[in-house]
This record gives sequence, C-alpha cells and structure tokens, in this order.
Amino acid sequence: MHSTRTASSIPAVWSPGDRGRIGTMRTVFSPEQLAKPGIQIADDILRKCVHCGFCTATCPTYVLLGDELDSPRGRIYLIKNMLEKGTSPSAKVVTHIDRCLSCLSCKTTCPSGVDYMHLVDSARVHIQETYQRLLVERLFRWGLALVLPRANLFRLSLIMSSMARPFAGVLPNRLRSLLALAPKSVPAPSDVDRPQVFKAEGERKKRVVLMMGCAQKALRPIINEATVRLLTRHGCEVIIAQGEICCGALVHHMGQEDEALNNARKNIDSWLSAAGPDGLDAVVINASGCGTMVKDYGYLLKDDPNWSERASGISALTRDVTEVLGELELEKRIADTLPSVAYHSACSLQHGQGIHEAPKELLESIGFPVRLPAEGHLCCGSAGTYNILQQMLANKLRDRKTNHLEATGCDVIAAGNIGCIIQLESGSNLPVFHTVELLDWATGGPKPTGLD
Repeated sequence: MHSTRTASSIPAVWSPGDRGRIGTMRTVFSPEQLAKPGIQIADDILRKCVHCGFCTATCPTYVLLGDELDSPRGRIYLIKNMLEKGTSPSAKVVTHIDRCLSCLSCKTTCPSGVDYMHLVDSARVHIQETYQRLLVERLFRWGLALVLPRANLFRLSLIMSSMARPFAGVLPNRLRSLLALAPKSVPAPSDVDRPQVFKAEGERKKRVVLMMGCAQKALRPIINEATVRLLTRHGCEVIIAQGEICCGALVHHMGQEDEALNNARKNIDSWLSAAGPDGLDAVVINASGCGTMVKDYGYLLKDDPNWSERASGISALTRDVTEVLGELELEKRIADTLPSVAYHSACSLQHGQGIHEAPKELLESIGFPVRLPAEGHLCCGSAGTYNILQQMLANKLRDRKTNHLEATGCDVIAAGNIGCIIQLESGSNLPVFHTVELLDWATGGPKPTGLD
C-alpha cells in the first residue's frame, strides 16, 4: 500500500511540460519508505515546492543550457521520482544531478523555502549507493576524494603536475584541464599550519580556533598567514588545533556520507579539545565552502545521539572570518593609495551562509573602493570539484564571471573562498586575492605578492 501526501488540495504531480501550472508537489512514498528518516525529510522538502520557476532565473546551469532538467525545478522532479522508485537511477538522471553546482542560488531565490541543499545532498547519497558509474569515472572520483582533502598528498600531486606540464598535449582532456588549474609553482608548507597558539596583541578580545583547511594549505598558505596576523593584531588569541582534518565537504558533495560524517566528528573532537576549560568565542573559517559545511554539522549529525549536541554547539560557534572581523575595529595603517577591488561573492558565502555585506563593508571601511560586478549571484564554476568533473560548464561560467569582474574597471579581484580564487585566476589577467590578504596589508601586514 502507498500513501499519497500533499500539502494542498491542488493536484500537482509536475513534469517539465507543466510550465505555468502552480501547486505544491505531490509525493507517493510507501509507509515503509516514510519510516526512513532520510526519506521523511526528503518528502517534507519536496512538498514545499510549488513549481513557480523563480529558481530557473538564478540557476547557472539553466542560464547556460536552457534545459528544464538542468534547473532546480527540473532536478527536484527527477529526485522525487528517483527516491520514490528507490532503485538505481538512469544515466540521464545522474547526468542532470551531476551538473548541479550546489551553488544554492535557488535556495536564496525560492519563495517557498525549499531546502534544496539537503535534498540534492540526499540525492547524491542515493546515487552513490545505487548507481554504478563507469570504471574510469569511479577511479577518477576515488582519486579526487583521496588526494584533495589531504594537504601533503595534494601538495605532492601539484608538484607532479608541474613536472607533467610539458607533456600536457598528449594527455586526455580531463587531465589537461587539471594541469591548467594547477599553479606553475607550488608554495612550501607554512609554519603557521602546525598546531600551536598565537597570542593576541594587546588586550585579548576573543579566543578562537582557526580552521586551516586542506586544499588551501597546499595552494595558498599565505591566506592562513594573513588571517593569523589580522586576527592577532586586532586582539584575538588564535588556536590551531591538533587533529583537525578536512571539513568533509568534498566527499559529502560526492555522496560519500559516512566519510563526511566521520570527518565532522574528528573535527568537533579536535576543536572541543583545543577549547579546554577557557572555551571558545568562535570557530573561524576563511574558506567559505568549508564554513558552509561546518555550520551544517549540527544538521548532519542531528540523528546521532552521541554527537548531536556537540555538533550543534560547534555549528553555532562557527563564523566566517569576515563575521568576526566585523565585530572588531579595523584601522588603516599604511599611507598607500589602495587599489579598486571587484568583489566576487562566493556562492557558499552569499547563498550558503547568507553573508552578503560584511566583506564589502570591511574593505570599504579601510578605504578600498569596492565595485560589484553584474550577475553577482551566479557561480564562477569552481564549486568544489565541479571545475574538474564538469569542465566545459565550469569554464563557461568562469569566463562569464571574469568578464563581468573585469568590466568594472577594477585593479584587483577579491573573494572569500580558495576554490573561487583558483578558478578566477585561471581565467583572468587581474590579480585575485583573498579578502583577508587585502585587509591584512591595509592594517599593517605585508603587501600581497602580485599586487603591483
């Protein structure tokens, strides 16, 4: 026996041809299916969708492709059918869901409050558990999940990539694109990245743990160095915790839920141990993709009785670095005329965490002229591993984004996420910096390399 549930009396089993018809989504799950927490949550999310189509205007893949099934509304329909059947999805369904960036622009736009983030995450878990990808694809994804979250292994792979660059012409397209994203020189490990405590300068105003990230430590360790200088200069004691690992976002968005949750547990334990009896004022994160993930630990571990309370506590403490800096009084300490900045708002910051104004206001408060590009809500195409797994779409989004940024007539580009920084650098001749690098320089730190 099956149960048909609807939040409205209006019939509304929607298909891509039903443009213009408005009503809440009707789902058909069996009682046995609804007894599973994951399906119950997905069902509640699905039934909020009214098919209004507002999300299509802000979805990067729909803007590029014009295919209804590459819009959030279309993907919701595909996910509904996939979860109702409970079987392995078709290759077509997997293709359309794989093309989702998880940029969450649709979540910001949706007037009905559809929790698309957790819905598409559940879809990816289902695909991971039931769908058999081609062997070469499985091996490639396994390699990404193994290498990218481990800074030392990732650094070694970058060194090997620089050695392989002369042979790029004979490599497969996907590997050639990987080489294009890799830096021409690999920075050495930073002393800042090891477990330690940095004392506040002057009166201590806050005591925080700083998450160091994984890819960021290999690609641009100067971001963490600038963050430590900036926070300690303004009265924060900064702790680098023993035992911290990748936040879990990368494997989470590949559907590898168990590994993602294990990472979350290890980080929670690491940060709470570092807090000690004095406690913490914040867990500070300077990579917004990681911040969105850690702020979601409470939700992801809500059904684990041994971890739910601690996870919720960590999520409540987690702040983007610009949120913390906004509570401190920054003061310009250099006489230089500051360059104009085109600010790129990372999707994980503006859509994932709802932070829109803080980074711009901080830059302006110090004296940087800030310019905002057109289509600021659209993704740059980085999106974790998206620019590796979906290179064609990612490159189109990157070029669209860099064209808008350069059209502002800016001197430099600023962003708050390492993935965005690497993506934008690969498509623009302008220097791209993390927001904290510019703020650190303006308040007394070293001038960022390449600013001239």
